[in-house]
Amino acid sequence: MNITVPKKLLSDQLSLLERIVPSRSANPLYTYLGLYAEEGALILFGTNGEVDLEVRLPAEAQSLPRVLVPAQPFFQLVRSLPGDLVALGLASEPGQGGQLELSSGRFRTRLSLAPAEGYPELLVPEGEDKGAFPLRTRMPSGELVKALTHVRYAASNEEYRAIFRGVQLEFSPQGFRAVASDGYRLALYDLPLPQGFQAKAVVPARSVDEMVRVLKGADGAEADLALGEGVLALALEGGSGVRMALRLMEGEFPDYQRVIPQEFALKVQVEGEALREAVRRVSVLSDRQNHRVDLLLEEGRILLSAEGDYGKGQEEVPAQVEGPGMAVAYNARYLLEALAPVGDRAHLGISGPTSPSLIWGDGEGYRAVVVPLRV
Repeated sequence: MNITVPKKLLSDQLSLLERIVPSRSANPLYTYLGLYAEEGALILFGTNGEVDLEVRLPAEAQSLPRVLVPAQPFFQLVRSLPGDLVALGLASEPGQGGQLELSSGRFRTRLSLAPAEGYPELLVPEGEDKGAFPLRTRMPSGELVKALTHVRYAASNEEYRAIFRGVQLEFSPQGFRAVASDGYRLALYDLPLPQGFQAKAVVPARSVDEMVRVLKGADGAEADLALGEGVLALALEGGSGVRMALRLMEGEFPDYQRVIPQEFALKVQVEGEALREAVRRVSVLSDRQNHRVDLLLEEGRILLSAEGDYGKGQEEVPAQVEGPGMAVAYNARYLLEALAPVGDRAHLGISGPTSPSLIWGDGEGYRAVVVPLRV
């Protein structure tokens, strides 16, 4: 039975799966792309053991049993097909020796299929049946993207940092929070969306990247989230037909609230972009080991300076400074990443030269904590 689908639509959806399905794996079946068809739809799926992803495309189709096609050749062929439409069909029955016929324009080929037996069952929830996913909620995809992207930078890339290699999602009647930390800085984002349950889930940072990529293609659709034992599932049913499941990390963050300063010796308001640009310029001359940038905070201005092997630079940025003058030093990269999500107006709360500083913007749920370098 032939299946016909527009090439652009197929290629766009495959770009999501291409990032999930590995080219090499200890489990060879992970290197295959799964597909099947039902009335009016082609369904593609894949996994890497950490993330399961399924996409549903509208297509001229009746039915096709689940088959596994070698993913990398399939991805490459679809991208280079000459026609606007792609036709798929079984050249022989699936199983040992089965083949999938792929054609577009004047091009035609057959790809050998792998037996579907042994391929892991995807953990995506089925419809409204709660089953293994008793905790469910819904929120605008754009708001969820904002929360995740505002904090992702603070997650650790070091294997030894354990739980800090993830982003913690917190659901409570007070709202939704995303938080990340590598032990040296912390970022959190609050959404005023009350949840019907209380729970915490730590998603590996690399899985968060794939989650964001899927959400950005949602075109404003609502995102359905479901929590199960060790799994977070996401569904976008509003026309995109994307479902994914992400394995969670074990445990939760230590009590990070105690490192968020509540009182400040000094408060600063400054134009966000002006401060970011000044830090970028001055940090070019910073020490290559600790990337140190010194900030002298005094009435009416912030004086930034840095010194390294190539010389010394400084720049003055106008600012509203409330409190006694103070000198504080930061890792320039950490400071820039904390300032990046802040809008036109940046607020800095300085609790002391060596105590954690708080950074936030106007009208957003974003806050960042950065620990100064010792002066």
